[in-house]
Amino acid sequence: MALLEIKDIHVYYGVIQALKGVSFEVNKGEVVALIGANGAGKTTTLHTITGLLRAKSGSILFNGTDISRTPAHKIVTMGMAHVPEGRRVFADMTVLQNLKMGAYTRNDKNEVEETLKKVYQHFPRLEERKNQPAGTLSGGEQQMLAMGRALMSKPSIILMDEPSMGLSPIFVNEIFDIIKEVSQEGTTVLLVEQNAKKALSIADRAYVLETGNVTLEGSADALLHDESVQKAYLGE
Repeated sequence: MALLEIKDIHVYYGVIQALKGVSFEVNKGEVVALIGANGAGKTTTLHTITGLLRAKSGSILFNGTDISRTPAHKIVTMGMAHVPEGRRVFADMTVLQNLKMGAYTRNDKNEVEETLKKVYQHFPRLEERKNQPAGTLSGGEQQMLAMGRALMSKPSIILMDEPSMGLSPIFVNEIFDIIKEVSQEGTTVLLVEQNAKKALSIADRAYVLETGNVTLEGSADALLHDESVQKAYLGE
């Protein structure tokens, strides 16, 4: 059974249909990439999965439970974390306070401390800047903070929306190395990313989304070498 199963979801913004029967699945332990042009419906898909948007029809199964009508805050407690596009850190709070906000659903104080240590291992910069207001961090550091905050909830799956957006190439490489590490430690990853080449280089499988439809799916390696994908998304 897939950890996350999206079945035929239709989503509207008013009268405009954003998703037209999207279906895909993510198995436990995988990194799955969702690639596509701007406006293809990638962010809408993530928002619908995490309960920020409601699908008009279709179902979303997480660990075998239909969560398509479950409120967003409840979905977090079930083991799903979302790193939103644009980072969305709490600018006036310190780095440490931001990280602790990620663990607000947890009562196991000692284990939260252990998770914090792990997050600092992934992101040593965050430990160095733990008492700094999050708004004073660079874009790359804020992205690390958003990822660290999501990991603090100890999720079984983490959904990442455009983690490389607006970052320098050095930070992009660093972020993708960390996504790989997180996956190797057992957290399943669903990755939405415009940098298709980078996403496919670390993913196990991928789906191509075009104007609200899944038009192509396969192993990341197969899509990396697919002529239509190379022309449309890899600039080759």
